[in-house]
Amino acid sequence: MQEYQVKRGHTKDLAGEVEKVITELFGVKPEKGDGVYAISYGALSRMEVRIGEGGKSVTVHTVSRKDAEEATILETNRRFRTFLDRVTGFTSKERVKRAKKAVEEV
Repeated sequence: MQEYQVKRGHTKDLAGEVEKVITELFGVKPEKGDGVYAISYGALSRMEVRIGEGGKSVTVHTVSRKDAEEATILETNRRFRTFLDRVTGFTSKERVKRAKKAVEEV
């Protein structure tokens, strides 16, 4: 389970944006329940996205399929990274930088 901060300006209607981006990128409508958006796609047997307090972060929990082929894993990973880019407003490099900074503060 990993928590990602959301860039200021991307927090407006975050729930709607999460649902829209999941549908666009993964081609499936997420199951909604108890504040969690869940899907199964490619190399992910389950991906759950929960919006943090105040809509300033998203927590993503993934469960991988152990029997997925390499091409499927790469495609799923590409879509997952694009999902995070669009929902959080931060690039992969920016997310790593923020995560390192958060660890240093603790």
